Amino acid sequence: MSLLTRILVAALTFAAVAWLPDVIATAAPTGASGDLGLTRLLAQGSLLAYGAAFVGGVLTSLTPCVYPLIPITVSIFGARQVSRRQAVVLSGLYVLGIAAMYSALGVGAALTGKAFGSVMQNGWVMAAVAIVFAAMAASMFGAFELQLPASLQARLSRVGGAGHLGAIGMGLVAGVVAAPCTGPVLAAALAFVAAKGSVAFGVGVMFAYALGMGLLFFVLGAFSVSLPKSGPWMDAVKSVFGVALLAAAGVFAKDAVPALQPVFLASRAAALAAAGAAGAGVLLGAFSGSFQGGRWRSLAKGAGVALVVGGIIYASGSASARSTSGAAGLDWIHQDEVLALAQARADGRPVIIDFWADWCSACRELDRMAWSDPRVQAAAKRFVALKMDGSQESDAFQRAFDKYAVVGMPTVIFIDSRGREMPARITGATSADEMLKWLQATDQACATPAVACVARW
Repeated sequence: MSLLTRILVAALTFAAVAWLPDVIATAAPTGASGDLGLTRLLAQGSLLAYGAAFVGGVLTSLTPCVYPLIPITVSIFGARQVSRRQAVVLSGLYVLGIAAMYSALGVGAALTGKAFGSVMQNGWVMAAVAIVFAAMAASMFGAFELQLPASLQARLSRVGGAGHLGAIGMGLVAGVVAAPCTGPVLAAALAFVAAKGSVAFGVGVMFAYALGMGLLFFVLGAFSVSLPKSGPWMDAVKSVFGVALLAAAGVFAKDAVPALQPVFLASRAAALAAAGAAGAGVLLGAFSGSFQGGRWRSLAKGAGVALVVGGIIYASGSASARSTSGAAGLDWIHQDEVLALAQARADGRPVIIDFWADWCSACRELDRMAWSDPRVQAAAKRFVALKMDGSQESDAFQRAFDKYAVVGMPTVIFIDSRGREMPARITGATSADEMLKWLQATDQACATPAVACVARW
């Protein structure tokens, strides 16, 4: 890579990383706007819920944390010497594997009443995914080669490309790898399915979501039949994918370790500093050459990769800090349901109970979209606001979790000023306008004394 090209790439990297917190702050983690109204559509029993699930899946496939699966898909199907017809069949089976994975989640949620979306976003699961991504990045940088045993490759090739069963199996694996990226749409769907308890309903919604998420992979696998021949440009391509994989691993690791959250600052200066580090990393050679180019060149490249990856991770953390700082505008009571209810009873005030976890992307999205909005904060001042944090795994949280039969996070429960729980609850990210409607309905539920609002405290 020439010096001029490196400077240009460094400038573009600086701009991209500096802009990253704003992009994350103005778009849901899945690229969708909250849960696309899926919670409301499901509650209404509308067939449009399946369309919302499909669109949510498509938007999920466009997010950065799914990007590492793209070169894998192309190399498995597109780069093999197969006919267009074979590529279409294999890519379709690959997508069906993804669909089978998420349909199984729908069945599990319906049968057990547990929202598997929370499990797939658990800190331990995210840490495991981070390790997988880091290992894949090491392979991109030449530490080792990722390939199937020769005997298995020969057997699969006889079936056609990656093999029919192999394509389905790899789709199942892709569904697991992408699970922590799925965000509000999947969380809303699984929480509703768990509460409804319908296997057929769970399979239908999850299948529609998975088909949407697999659309990009189908197009790539079916129509990218061949890749250009290898050459010097491959080192740069592998470096780009290696950095992307390491950055994805770092983001997952960051979310899996709550103790790291205070390190990330929400200020614009922090984002610019992260962008400067990323730009400097490019100039040092993060995307140039390989690690086999001599001791000093390898050290420079390693330092460059570390700076670019660190800049991307910090910019992502800065975006999360912005949403958290906005939600802090509410006077939350933390983890003490007894105190919150006692205070509400004494003052005759309604109650908000937000079941939340810092590893839950949909929870952070709810903070950004609703709780950070000044109008919501003003309306919520009439309420006693209780935040139950599932990432702490305390006895107090578990008691409240069981008491209110919560099936997944985020879940927001509203209790009116007479101590009566409202018949509906929020089970996903929602907009500020929708949250205002919920708050107003709860606050006005017992504005006029009636038989239905006899004091229950």
